[in-house]
Amino acid sequence: MTSSRRDFLRTAAVLAGAVPLAAACSTTDPAKERSGGGTLDRIKQQGYIQVGFANESPYDYMDKSGKLTGEAPELARVIFKELGVNEVRGVQVDFGGLIGGLQARRFDTIAAGMSITPERCAQVAFADPDFVGTTAFMVHKGNPKGIKKFEDVAKQNIKLGVLTGAVEEGYASKLGVKKGNIKTFADQPSAYEALKAGRIEAIALTRISLADTLSKHPGAPYEITEAFVPVIDGKEQIGGGGFAFRKADTDLVNAFNGKLAELKQNNRLLPIIKPFGFTQAELPGSHTAAELCKG
Repeated sequence: MTSSRRDFLRTAAVLAGAVPLAAACSTTDPAKERSGGGTLDRIKQQGYIQVGFANESPYDYMDKSGKLTGEAPELARVIFKELGVNEVRGVQVDFGGLIGGLQARRFDTIAAGMSITPERCAQVAFADPDFVGTTAFMVHKGNPKGIKKFEDVAKQNIKLGVLTGAVEEGYASKLGVKKGNIKTFADQPSAYEALKAGRIEAIALTRISLADTLSKHPGAPYEITEAFVPVIDGKEQIGGGGFAFRKADTDLVNAFNGKLAELKQNNRLLPIIKPFGFTQAELPGSHTAAELCKG
């Protein structure tokens, strides 16, 4: 998270290293699908797939060497290589613009740890989740306000930081946090600086993201609350995250799901995502995209 998560349409990168901007920003060619074969056939022929990412560590980010890495890109490398596509190129997009970029054919999948929600399912086709993330808060050490869930934030009129386009904003609003108390930020560093400056009293995000943020500030006077699953209208909000595709690209979704299922069945998924702070607790189990899309 050393750079912005949601800056608009910046430079592109290749998992193996940087690529020319013009190549990374070129749109995919629908004519190739119309002329025969699907998207999977096209990306096999061209030798690479372009993925949209939002630069949020530990899900998808550029490291200091300029390499695209993180939970989603590294998983993409494994799955697409097994599908016969040896190169993964990244196009960085503001998080709120990822779905639009996918629909505009700027890239062929979103590799950004995107939560699978009914609203998003109406716009894109999700692969099955590759992780399940729980929600937590970053608060001052000792948690002086006793924040454990969004309802606590609402009752105490706490100013809460969330990331633009992330699901936590919706959770907060639906669970009673006043609109004026919900402060949106482009990325984790911006939210952290606001907490440090006293402009907000807590940050709501996945436990994984908050832990990653705090690890970059050793000795900081903050802590991460115990993770939880928000409940809205009696339903647990399962934070399953996965890759998103255009609805028409069923060949690509099915192929991806097949390889992902193999990784799960052969206990190969955790070793890929573990270096980014994921544990056995974040494995998706039997959850499916179809289930999460129903809400």
